[in-house]
Amino acid sequence: MINNNLKRLIVKIFGQVQGVFFRSYTQKTAEDLGLTGWVQNESDGSVLVIAEGEKLKLKDFLEFLKKGPNSARVSKIEIKWEKATGEFKNFEIKY
Repeated sequence: MINNNLKRLIVKIFGQVQGVFFRSYTQKTAEDLGLTGWVQNESDGSVLVIAEGEKLKLKDFLEFLKKGPNSARVSKIEIKWEKATGEFKNFEIKY
């Protein structure tokens, strides 16, 4: 059974976000917040993140994603909210 407080956040991040430790920072931040899902580099130079967890924690996570690590330069993000599916066990980096 899915908890109604759980949501899914899908974020596509554009800018200088590949090769700047964005994925590892994203994974650590997600784990610190107790979120599940994954992050991966996309062929268009963006980074795609799918995360599930409590909505308040996902909002905190989103604030991190808007900035990224110090070496990143986020120029644009696309955000989509959905119902959580509960399909993830942890938060991983996809290659």
